[in-house]
Amino acid sequence: MSDLPTLPVTFRPGRTRAVLLGAAIAIFVVITTVAMLLKGLSPAERLSFVVTALLLDGVLLVLARPKVVADDSGVTVVNLASRRRLEWAEIVRVNLRPGDPWVFLDLSDGTSLPALGIQPGIAKQRAIADARALRALAEARATADPGPHRG
Repeated sequence: MSDLPTLPVTFRPGRTRAVLLGAAIAIFVVITTVAMLLKGLSPAERLSFVVTALLLDGVLLVLARPKVVADDSGVTVVNLASRRRLEWAEIVRVNLRPGDPWVFLDLSDGTSLPALGIQPGIAKQRAIADARALRALAEARATADPGPHRG
């Protein structure tokens, strides 16, 4: 199939990530500026403002973490708090149904793995294109090398 993406390829919600990272920068700048401009605060109180800004930024950075990386040997799914490596043969189907918050990978062991790196959020058409590309890669790899995990 000639329209398959060149491997390795990384799928991630680019616009959502840009918004989250931009918000992290803005939050840090605003809270730190407020801490420095408020009169009568002790150094410890100013520091508490900065630490609070850093904690909020940490949450936003975790939300910006999801991605799906496809390479010759398989797929790595990075979600908020987990990372899972899959061989191509383990992926039975790539699903993004209307109303789904992100792609789901149906696996050969009968389970389903959410892949938050492809989500329709604020870039629906991009997510659909990414899901189709990942589906095409999975189908092409399954046809080329069915592997021992199918069954």
